[in-house]
Amino acid sequence: MLTLLGKDQARGSFCDRLSRRNFLQIGSLGLSGLTLPRLLQAESQSEKPKRQKSVIMIYLVGGPPHQDMIDLKPEAPKEIAGPWRPIATNVPGIEICEAFPRMARMMDKMVLVRSIVGSQSGHDAIQCFNGHNPRKLTPQGGWPQFGSTVAKIQGPYVESAPPFISLCYPCTHGPYNEPGPGFLGLSESPFRPMGPTRHDMVLNGISLERLADRKQLLQSIDNFKREADASGMMTGLDTFTEQAMGVLTSSQLAEALDLSQEDPETVKRYGTGDPTVFIDSNGAPRVPQSMLVARRLIEAGARVVTLNYSKWDWHGGKNNSIFKREAEDFPIFDQCVSALLEDLHQRGLSDDCTVAIWGEFGRTPKISTQVGRDHWPRVNSAILFGGGMQTGQVIGATDRLGGEAVDRPVTFPELFATLYHNLSIDTEHTTLLDFSGRPQYLVEDHARPLPELI
Repeated sequence: MLTLLGKDQARGSFCDRLSRRNFLQIGSLGLSGLTLPRLLQAESQSEKPKRQKSVIMIYLVGGPPHQDMIDLKPEAPKEIAGPWRPIATNVPGIEICEAFPRMARMMDKMVLVRSIVGSQSGHDAIQCFNGHNPRKLTPQGGWPQFGSTVAKIQGPYVESAPPFISLCYPCTHGPYNEPGPGFLGLSESPFRPMGPTRHDMVLNGISLERLADRKQLLQSIDNFKREADASGMMTGLDTFTEQAMGVLTSSQLAEALDLSQEDPETVKRYGTGDPTVFIDSNGAPRVPQSMLVARRLIEAGARVVTLNYSKWDWHGGKNNSIFKREAEDFPIFDQCVSALLEDLHQRGLSDDCTVAIWGEFGRTPKISTQVGRDHWPRVNSAILFGGGMQTGQVIGATDRLGGEAVDRPVTFPELFATLYHNLSIDTEHTTLLDFSGRPQYLVEDHARPLPELI
């Protein structure tokens, strides 16, 4: 869906604290597995001597259970270990959950971080998107999220591709949503081709089922442009919105939505999901196709792409058992993550594009009958790959119950310092001015990139 917010909506604010200024979006067009191969294609990209450095950040909404995924404890008591068994990977000594056979075969290209400390305790995406602990002092306007900071410092790589693109679905629980550009201001907000739908404007004559019909699609977009000009809706739009409108109504949109241009084997490799799953239960939907879209946007010239994937807050009684939900979600997660990893290597992106996958906290070692594994901020985990990092390793370790970090504790500021480093941004000396004109460093505690990775 195309959405254009007018002046009547400019008085309020979104749940991510961005003002409702005029803003254009494509909404549910991406919900049925559509890719965006040339939506933001850079005309001058071939003239660049090097591919841009980039980051894909995948937020697992609600806090994934590290003990059931990448840090299993098979020797622990049954009420700790759970039903899953570990399997060997292609790196000797590293084991992960048996539900992830594809990732196990590619562990030499991945990094597991098992010892993240200092996580927040509540359901809030802020630390996952900007690396700052919300319990600590915050400058006026709030900390900008990672993509906004990168956009401010580095700007667009090519004119036709916004530096920061968000594929995050809106969550009904406000704190699950991205925190926004903070003190950098609205101009550093992400471009949202899959943002929240408000007063939807549907392309005439086109349904999701008919997007593969190129002739119908072209006609619908032409009709939309004519109606937009005739109604005067372009009048008074600010520069940001006008640029977005120009991108979305160009002929490139038709090419991007022409599914015959997509390699069917690539689509199949990522798998499919259900965009309606969890959409009414606070989380993000389970849409593996978002990872394919993210890779396409990186190839088009974006520096940072963020997305949220599924709902990982698994507790709530017998019919919503954590292990029942894991059995549903783990195989799909294994398929799409391994597909993204494979894709980056096959397309020569693995040295330049960093992928970070994490949630806001870990899960309790002990399994309760009421909630399964509850919130556990004392230790968290992450999966990393790409970016030219030293892969095929595990960083950190937890105790025999998976409840405390006992070796190489890692913090979110260190992880974000690593992401900035992979983008060639020096966190030791780079600062940004907040609303009061005071310089602010990009990461807390003078954190440095993880030396194990660089």
